[in-house]
Amino acid sequence: MPWTKTDYPDSMKNLDKDIRDKAIEIANSLLEDGYEEGRAIPIAIDEAKKVGPKSDVTYHVTESDGKWEVKKEGADRAAGKFDTKEDAMERADELIDSRNAEIVIHRKDGSVQDTKKATE
Repeated sequence: MPWTKTDYPDSMKNLDKDIRDKAIEIANSLLEDGYEEGRAIPIAIDEAKKVGPKSDVTYHVTESDGKWEVKKEGADRAAGKFDTKEDAMERADELIDSRNAEIVIHRKDGSVQDTKKATE
């Protein structure tokens, strides 16, 4: 039985809407390929979580004048200035979840060290 955005398995009810919609799409595709419902559902949920929603905004964690900043891409002012990189990363982690953000973490020399997204 194909699922829709209003009629889907209970195991998908607590997923974020974008992830749920993608899981429904994947599950329906798996059903068409001959998978049983009991197997298609968990596979679809796992795959949808990997794809995840696109980030709404990008923040950069950078060092400036001896302080670590968390700054929205394109913004003039930082969202926060911190004495340590660890403190800046705590703030960045809060933004990942609350704003569906992508975080670009820089080294002191400005080069990119890592990136983090809401689904990680």
